[in-house]
Amino acid sequence: MPSSAFARVLVLGGIRSGKSEFAESLVAAAGTVHYLATARRTEADVAADPGWAARIEKHRARRSRGWTTTEVVGDPLALPDLIGAANSADTLLVDDLGNWVAGVLEVTTDLDEQAARLAAAVRACRARLVLVGPEVGLSVVPATESGRVFADALGATNRAIADACDALVLVIAGNAMWLKGGP
Repeated sequence: MPSSAFARVLVLGGIRSGKSEFAESLVAAAGTVHYLATARRTEADVAADPGWAARIEKHRARRSRGWTTTEVVGDPLALPDLIGAANSADTLLVDDLGNWVAGVLEVTTDLDEQAARLAAAVRACRARLVLVGPEVGLSVVPATESGRVFADALGATNRAIADACDALVLVIAGNAMWLKGGP
């Protein structure tokens, strides 16, 4: 896909669907990419869950050396500001909205307000912007209250961001289907 085919795209998919790799391919020709990482990776997290650390390392290893990374997990509420600060020459890749929602839920109960702030930042973004997120609507309804709160929050966030983007892609088993905009 040519790099000028979209300004703002949301790439959704299930776990291990290939959504991150697809998103990375959309910005690969940009050269300089600012990667906004949302996954939590403290030393305690690494010690408690080496499998999680290994997943994050796989993502890091795929990034081009010309890319810069900002980890927003320490302050998930800063993500809209980071997107808003980008200029028209920038290319941003946000990976992923599920981790962002989890981080926001740890610091505030008003996810609707934060999702609206993020959607407004996406709409106003002057940079090329690719956002990655898990499509929560294809899984079972969680059996726990906290699971349902997360699933509902992620679903509402995905809808708000999809509305703010000019392109939407669903990746299933490594295959991308353009649902809005695109080639």
